[in-house]
Amino acid sequence: MSLPYAILTALLEKPSSGLELTRRFDKSIGYFWPSTHQQIYRELGKLEQSGAIRALPQQQPTRGQKKEYEVLPAGRAELAEWVAKSEDPKPVRDALALRLRAAGVVGARGLEEEVRRHLALHRAQLAEYTAIEERDFGDGRDSESDRLRHLVLRAGIDLEKFRIGWLEAAQVELADMAAGRASTRTGPEPTTAG
Repeated sequence: MSLPYAILTALLEKPSSGLELTRRFDKSIGYFWPSTHQQIYRELGKLEQSGAIRALPQQQPTRGQKKEYEVLPAGRAELAEWVAKSEDPKPVRDALALRLRAAGVVGARGLEEEVRRHLALHRAQLAEYTAIEERDFGDGRDSESDRLRHLVLRAGIDLEKFRIGWLEAAQVELADMAAGRASTRTGPEPTTAG
């Protein structure tokens, strides 16, 4: 499970309270490793118990005050070990791709609207990623950390562009099928799996 490593990464970037961490996840790491606030708080407790992080000492403890966490040397070492670890890619699960495959068996009626909805969502996500890139990665951002964070953002941008292209092609195919036209697809024949 990668959530503890995502939390260690975020805390090494900036010590944070649980609430601050969940907000930061919503704006960055959560784009490619989504987690609920409950999962993040639960994992913070486990990391603290294991000695990977600690709550920073508070000058005047008051009831309801947020704990701020920092990564301890053991947590940094664990994260560095995980970064260097070999791991095979995981298969992608995509419910819309499965629905398109199922439509080949039961018919595609009603699927056009869902493809349009997904297309709008991916276009909005691409616009958000592009805005982040323009805001956060302008001139003078050439540190190793910036370059690697930008590389991750570029992956998100490229994936959204791919999804948009794929969904636009799906829209054309569905429209052609609804109109009883032959496929407008060009290129090599796809291989049939299973």
